[in-house]
Amino acid sequence: MRERIIILGAGVMQGPAIRVAQELGLFTVAADGNPDAPCASMADQFAHIDLKDKEGIEAFARSLQKNGGLAGIMTAGTDFSATVAWVAEKLGLPGIPYEAALNASDKARMRACFDKAGLPSPPFTSITRDDTLDDISLSFPLVVKPVDNMGGRGCRRVDAIEELRDATADALRFSRSGRAIVEAFMDGPEFSVDAIVYHGEITICGLADRHIFFPPYFIEMGHTMPTNFPGEQQAALLETFCAGVRALGLAGPESIGAAKGDIKLTAQGPMIGEIAARLSGGYMSGWTYPYSSGVEPIRAAILAAVGRKPDKLAPLKNWTCAERAFISIPGTVKAITGVEAARNLPHVRDLFLRAAEGGKVSFPQNNVSKCGNIIAAAPTRAAAVEAAETAARSILIRLDRADKETAAFLSADTAFPPDAFSLPPALRDALAQLPETTLTSARPHTEDTEKIKGLNYNTPSPPSVPSVLSVPPCECIPLISFPAFMKSNLTDYMGRTAAESLRAVRELTGLLLPIIAPENGNSAPNSTDNKGSFLESRFLGRSFWAALVRGGYQGAVYYIDKIRV
Repeated sequence: MRERIIILGAGVMQGPAIRVAQELGLFTVAADGNPDAPCASMADQFAHIDLKDKEGIEAFARSLQKNGGLAGIMTAGTDFSATVAWVAEKLGLPGIPYEAALNASDKARMRACFDKAGLPSPPFTSITRDDTLDDISLSFPLVVKPVDNMGGRGCRRVDAIEELRDATADALRFSRSGRAIVEAFMDGPEFSVDAIVYHGEITICGLADRHIFFPPYFIEMGHTMPTNFPGEQQAALLETFCAGVRALGLAGPESIGAAKGDIKLTAQGPMIGEIAARLSGGYMSGWTYPYSSGVEPIRAAILAAVGRKPDKLAPLKNWTCAERAFISIPGTVKAITGVEAARNLPHVRDLFLRAAEGGKVSFPQNNVSKCGNIIAAAPTRAAAVEAAETAARSILIRLDRADKETAAFLSADTAFPPDAFSLPPALRDALAQLPETTLTSARPHTEDTEKIKGLNYNTPSPPSVPSVLSVPPCECIPLISFPAFMKSNLTDYMGRTAAESLRAVRELTGLLLPIIAPENGNSAPNSTDNKGSFLESRFLGRSFWAALVRGGYQGAVYYIDKIRV
């Protein structure tokens, strides 16, 4: 009979663990609170158990141990390393001490351990729902986060006292225990690191650059493995990480498991963000490090979990792997195009699509609300990065014109979510001076029409400026000139230029929009449609460009869909 191992979680991030355990000849028992977890069918046995219920999982594990044996328990990419440690300790299985796992699962305990060990981490204070904010003496900027969640949920930067109350309420809402921490903001590039711990020995399994955007939130739009920072800085980062692992009690003489860290390189040197008692999620341990090095850290973690000495951790190659996310402005997905083209690009290894037609999408405020991810690997860093970023830009998400949440986003003037294109003052002034959209057929206004960034559909249009785009899908529509924007080096959320964004609009709407607008100022250019007739009185003006600036190609397509018959 095959040795059995319990793997907590049966989501996408646990798929590699299930696969590798089976390749090692183990009988896999996956447990998840979601009965429809996407990788549940991969396991030899599935148990529908709430992963927060450590006593319930202990009882289940004990029943397996008594009826055929149980070799170990592990997780990767979940919040539940403390549950793993609890069960391992109770059943005498390989693992780390439960108290050490709590240190790595509770950010307040974690910070206290680092303070006690004299390690570089930000000053902090803990808060609950019953606490006031009057006694917080830390200087701004601050970061507020729940003590017991992952994926950036409820985590945000705060620059003023007026923002602190909302931020703490949000963090507490995401905390299972009703607690959060407020800590000093650490400024500097961020890195992720995975490691295997076996009887006190820490083996590093890769250091990656994290690419963080969209303040006040901390949205990881990808990571690149390995880092390209100098060797001395890498050594300092890893030395600080290993000291943090030991300070939490994860690397004692009998400890067996894994550790994952987020480390920042500040002006004062390395500082510890967080360290967890597991391998990472976010595709790093299961995908990007194996593609980069030829080594699977999950294999080593599984061997350790069943009491075998990990081996085959020396890198076999030195490739670069780049993971990149793609995102959307708020709305309802009407269609997604470009997926297969992205999959088939050179060097692309995987495409994970979370958005779906008919589903809601939103601008991300954490790392679990993105639309999908691309993973590319190549012998050189430039090739891997280019492949991942090109593939991510190839996927186009068209939003349903009936969803008023998109219109509300396009008409908003907020720092967050940010505009797709951040215009300097001169370009903002130029945009404001553009003439408005002029079209050639009209229909009465209805309650369904929306105000979209400067074009108020609820205000009757002059008779000479009709309000509806009524043209065949492939008719050429001249654009009012916005040459300064078209010539700028500005890019949108995903790195698309203005020209690339217009190409996406053309692809989705069928309108043969010229990519480079003419230089003739504020008059519509002369042009001909595919029948040879002139369309001098028809062009897309200020509101079209405003929608493009605010929401990228998605905003421009939504604008056209709203005014089109």
